Amino acid sequence: MAVPTWPAITPGEAAAVLARYPAAGEMRALLWHSPRPFSAATLIETRGGGLLLKRHDRRVRDVAGVAEEHRFVAHLAAAGAPVPALLRTADGTSAVAIGPWTYELQRQASGDDLYRDRPSWTPFLTLDHAHAAGRALARLHRAAQGFDAPPRRVQPLVASLTVLAAADPMAALDAYVAARPALAAWLAGRPWRRRLASLFATLGQGLAPIVARQARLWTHNDWHPSNLLWSADGGVQTVLDFGLSDRSCAAHDLATAIERSAIAWLELGQGRDEAIGDPVAAQALVAGYESVAPADRALVATAVRLLPLVHVEFALSEIDYFAGVVGDRAAAALAWETYLFGHAEWFLSPSGQTFLEHCAAGRRG
Repeated sequence: MAVPTWPAITPGEAAAVLARYPAAGEMRALLWHSPRPFSAATLIETRGGGLLLKRHDRRVRDVAGVAEEHRFVAHLAAAGAPVPALLRTADGTSAVAIGPWTYELQRQASGDDLYRDRPSWTPFLTLDHAHAAGRALARLHRAAQGFDAPPRRVQPLVASLTVLAAADPMAALDAYVAARPALAAWLAGRPWRRRLASLFATLGQGLAPIVARQARLWTHNDWHPSNLLWSADGGVQTVLDFGLSDRSCAAHDLATAIERSAIAWLELGQGRDEAIGDPVAAQALVAGYESVAPADRALVATAVRLLPLVHVEFALSEIDYFAGVVGDRAAAALAWETYLFGHAEWFLSPSGQTFLEHCAAGRRG
């Protein structure tokens, strides 16, 4: 846990934003402030029910950047997916800019927030939750069919799929870095091309043509327990937080879900690296996915191949954020060494290799 980067939303600030949304209703109180690090959010009690107000630094998300995400959420809602209901201003927009901030407002979603007080990217409480999350992910992928928007514009904190799918990953990486001046400046003077080329040669050999065979699809890209709300019977009732969403493929999303929920990354380097992976939880998640999409074993095999490198582009996007928006060079270095390389290199360890073998071998449930 760390002190939040962004100041908490104040009652006066919230009231000023709600005044832009005719359906918001009269504010009564702020009930809760999110501890998430990349933005600020608060749960608001109004006469018409609960609302969630989220605020971004405009260098992270401007109105156009939020609109990309919201068009995807609207498509999912129209297809029957359990996503939050977005509120709109009098002129029909779903996000507003006030000063240095961008705001978005949605109805409080239904379901129990069972993982609210747990750090992000930590494991499911039960294997049944993992299985339910896999089912929900497969259903979300079905709902996403037909949403044919292009990939998102260049902006921090988006989990894209451009490098790993490229025939020449290093050329794609050069383009990725060049499009992000803050990232390029931070990498300058470091042997970043040599280190990443070595990583791709070790873990990504033959990966690009396999990924290229996967149909492109807009995906969630941040599938972990605290982005899900739960029903009394242990099912997923609402899917939250599409801030990292982009056009990738279903295998990329499934690999991300495994990577962020079946490995206890906060314990990496604490003396028990051989025990941080939970292949049974990963198998339960995959089994849930396959119970909805039973015929697509090639998708699951691609997800397993992607696992060791699936986080790389988001790690680079984090560095872009820390170096260019927050000005926190220590956090950028942590993202580079511990997140990007530390996570990838764990998969080269005997424990990491065993984890991948179990994921590839079959399913539970």
